[in-house]
Amino acid sequence: MSTSQPQQPVLRSATAETSQPAEPLPTAAPAVTNTTEWRRPGPTRRQLRQDVFLGLGMALAAVIGTDLARSTSGIPVDMGFGGVGAYVLSAAVALPLCLRRRYPLSVLVVVSVLFFVNGEWNTFAFVGNLVTQATQFMAIYAAVAWARDRRRMKLTMVVVFVGMFGWLGWGFVKALNDDSIKGPGGGMLSPYVSFVLLNFALNVLYFFGAYFWGRTAWGVARQRHELEQQAEELATQQQANARRAVIDERLRISRELHDVVAHHISSIGVQAGGARRVMDSDPDAAKNALSVIENSSRTAVNEMRQLLGMLRAADPDLDDDLGVPAGKAPQAGADRLPALVSTANGEGLSVGFHQIGQPVTLPETVSVSVYRIAQEALTNVRRHSTARSAHVTLRYLADTAVEVEVIDDGRPKHAPVGSRLGHVGIRERVSLLGGESEIGPRPVGGFRVRARIPLNPTIPEGEPQA
Repeated sequence: MSTSQPQQPVLRSATAETSQPAEPLPTAAPAVTNTTEWRRPGPTRRQLRQDVFLGLGMALAAVIGTDLARSTSGIPVDMGFGGVGAYVLSAAVALPLCLRRRYPLSVLVVVSVLFFVNGEWNTFAFVGNLVTQATQFMAIYAAVAWARDRRRMKLTMVVVFVGMFGWLGWGFVKALNDDSIKGPGGGMLSPYVSFVLLNFALNVLYFFGAYFWGRTAWGVARQRHELEQQAEELATQQQANARRAVIDERLRISRELHDVVAHHISSIGVQAGGARRVMDSDPDAAKNALSVIENSSRTAVNEMRQLLGMLRAADPDLDDDLGVPAGKAPQAGADRLPALVSTANGEGLSVGFHQIGQPVTLPETVSVSVYRIAQEALTNVRRHSTARSAHVTLRYLADTAVEVEVIDDGRPKHAPVGSRLGHVGIRERVSLLGGESEIGPRPVGGFRVRARIPLNPTIPEGEPQA
């Protein structure tokens, strides 16, 4: 049933949805290609609850809007069904929004049908109730933004748009036949032509605006999903690289310890052979040889304890993938730091060296580690810093520990500064020797790498004893 007023499916205005799961960016929509390959994850429970509240709130607002439209109508209106039909129909248009993200295409079809029925039968409320028009806008937006099957979404959109614009065209023809669009004129075009152009433009903006806004939201959701995946992959790759750096550093130390222990074992063999030959003719020389064997064996045992503790701590999942390390020449020690500094000088970097304290004989593993830490720190200064000068300090802390410190006056380069896995290796090396490290920016500017290693490392609990 309709009133005597001209029935035109004209959408005078539409309000945009205020709470969206994927708010469109203020800039242009991101370019999305291969849209059929990605399926948007379903809504969360929180989003589903928000939809229920939205649908109920819009239904209540629709009832209020219908009553206001009734009050402002210039002629009596037929409410139908005992005076409540118009209210029920207005609320029914908005209630499907409770499921707009769970079943976006079904909600769009239901809302579109009720939208058409409301415009034909409940014309006074349809024209004057903005809530009804906003409901259709939200349904289109939700269908485009949340439909997982993009082909079905496009087909549904074609059906809805063809139906709505066909209804609009039928209204224009009916208004022309009834000659219901009249006015004083005065413009370039007749009242009817102006009416058709204005309402057609408004409906184009209304329907296609909802479509493209929903498409933008879908594209933003996909972009966010891809960025999250990339972030997860980068984090996984970074963790794998860090673990690899730790294991590589342990293997490097193992090779160095192998060279040290092999030296002691060779010395033991030589001294034992000499002692056997002179045992009868020169007992004193044999005793001296045996004393050297005793000292060398104790040193070798201590070195082997550290090696065994390190190998036990290695990650067994990575051992099979590391392969057999290539042979390596004997490594330099702390006594070679001046030569290292001399080599690092030049090409725009000035490196100084300073030794503090009375030098003592360092265990060979400690001596090699001091050299490697300084070498890695200076390499980082040259590759990843703007420093013009650096300084290496070697401190002998009585008979308890040795400390090496490398400082510079630069800042990280603007270009990529590497993975910082060298710092991971330094910390791992120092930790395995029972020491402590400090790596980071200096308060006065520049960067500091400091490592303190005890001369008698504490044997980890559970390791074999001599």
